[in-house]
Amino acid sequence: SENTYLCQIYNLTLLCTEDYIVEPQSVQFLVQHGFDFNKQYSQGIPYHKGNDKGNENQRQSVRTFFLELIRAKKPLILHNGLIDLVFLYQCFYAHLPDNLGTFTADLSEMFPAGIYDTKYASEFETRFVASYLEYAYKKCKRENCKLKDCSAQHLTVEFCNYPANMSHYIDYRHCSLEEESHNVGEGNKVPVCEKFSAYGWCPKGMKCPQSHNIDLIIDEDDKLWEEKRKKRKHKWKRRKNTEEPAKAFEEESSGKEMDLAQNGEEGPPRKQSCYEPAAATELAEIIPNTEGTTLENSTDMEPETEVACAAEKEKETHGPPSQGGTHRAGFDAFMTGYVMAYVWMLKKGKNTDAGTGPWLPDCHNKLYLSGKSVPLQIVKSLFSKSSKAHSQKMKLAWASG
Repeated sequence: SENTYLCQIYNLTLLCTEDYIVEPQSVQFLVQHGFDFNKQYSQGIPYHKGNDKGNENQRQSVRTFFLELIRAKKPLILHNGLIDLVFLYQCFYAHLPDNLGTFTADLSEMFPAGIYDTKYASEFETRFVASYLEYAYKKCKRENCKLKDCSAQHLTVEFCNYPANMSHYIDYRHCSLEEESHNVGEGNKVPVCEKFSAYGWCPKGMKCPQSHNIDLIIDEDDKLWEEKRKKRKHKWKRRKNTEEPAKAFEEESSGKEMDLAQNGEEGPPRKQSCYEPAAATELAEIIPNTEGTTLENSTDMEPETEVACAAEKEKETHGPPSQGGTHRAGFDAFMTGYVMAYVWMLKKGKNTDAGTGPWLPDCHNKLYLSGKSVPLQIVKSLFSKSSKAHSQKMKLAWASG
């Protein structure tokens, strides 16, 4: 039925056949969240970067699978997905183009149904106070539960009942509405870590003495929003009875606009000005200058050990592990899909013609850029041409489809 989705998640454990560099912090994070490196090196599906080698379309490989995703002509959904797209293109498609314009032109043809970034949607469509993946997911889930409780239109997710002989291949993750540590006594409450609250990542990691509990963070944000709303309402009532109603109205309007901007309802979320996100520094190192530099030369991507098209690979969701680690590629993909489905449901409810065009017109083919108020547009401009490798791949896709 409408707003009901059947969810199936697939994790592919891959192994790059070329030499690559690993960061100890990244390895430690993956181990803490249950990743099995023994399995990767003994059973990982091999892949290589860059262009095809020989007749690769004649054998089963990750490249063949990625080509099938392109043939499906379905929308691609990611969270903070620029680096994801660079990784997918470079590792399973072809050498990266020489410039950004060619790269976006290729992507627009690879995914004609559109590319959607739920981090961009969380900031500029729903105006969430924070937009890192776990925050956006839990915020959407919390609001969806409220809709369900009042019998309003809401999102429903269903899962498959897999047979017992597949149990060895199925990994279950608990994703309740609230964490177990949420409902603690008032006297035992640990103060929320401001940096984690703003970005979902803290340099101290598990050693941080403050709370990284997303539910408590959302509680604090909702409480602050409600307090600001009451203050605005009280000011409006008080000024309504003044002797200078026109002046009061003018002051109230400007004051309200300022409050809205601070509250994330206009412009980026208010937390985004608290700290310089680590992601902005990382992105600057990967693509130092989009003008006069090549993506290929300025990108030294490390191979991801687990790949899901909607997975988030940025550090913004790195929190303490929960029940063996919920931050896995598959679970991140699930959270990304849930956010998209919820935002789409809200938008569709206001637009009777929503089914005739793109899912979210205001977010269609727009990628979030760290530290920027404008997105990266995935379009083919009049001044950009598709890359030669891409043109060959597209011919291959439709010739063997």
